[in-house]
Amino acid sequence: MKKSLLFVSVVLLITCSQINKKMIVNGTIKGLQKGTIYLQHVEDTKYVTLDSLIINSTESFELGCNLEEAEMLFLSLSEDINADRISFFSSEETKINTTLKRFKFDAEIEGGVQQELLESYYKNMTRFNNQKLDLIKEKIIAQKESDQELVKGIQSKLDNALKRSYLYSINFAINNKNSEVAPYLAVAELYDANVKYLDTINSVLQENIANSKYGIILENYIKKVKSE
Repeated sequence: MKKSLLFVSVVLLITCSQINKKMIVNGTIKGLQKGTIYLQHVEDTKYVTLDSLIINSTESFELGCNLEEAEMLFLSLSEDINADRISFFSSEETKINTTLKRFKFDAEIEGGVQQELLESYYKNMTRFNNQKLDLIKEKIIAQKESDQELVKGIQSKLDNALKRSYLYSINFAINNKNSEVAPYLAVAELYDANVKYLDTINSVLQENIANSKYGIILENYIKKVKSE
């Protein structure tokens, strides 16, 4: 009987180790001498703390948790919903170096393939966002000068820039259908796009990605949109 129980325990241990993946994030926060740092993820639209560490006279930290799959995680110095958060795609080990003064904006992240993919996406999106900001400034000036023809022309350029950014995001997701980043971008960046585009992304996802956290969220979101 004892041998049977031992066998079951070993099987359960092996099974859990195969399902749950240990994730570690470490690094430094320059200027931080005292406080608490939190590792969080989003669950049911709320930030949930997975691990925390009290900092006392040190700038270094290490946090960890068990994850079933790669997902977006957040590093914060407060559990307040409006606190600054560093977002990153989890991997077995992620290194984050930042500063207390510019906690979110000074973050340098070294992570896994999903994080690298996400950073390449946002780097390219910066070009579209800068173009839209420039056009918005031009539109405001034209409005102040009551030049309606110019306002109309600039608005047309804005609409085209927005369309191009959507198409880039859609193609990026489709071209990376074998990564959890694809459904994540669909629900995080393209939630207000035409549902047919979300459907297209969803239809090409590899089976394991379609069954991932963000794949399931995308599928449910599409169903909700269509029902409404």
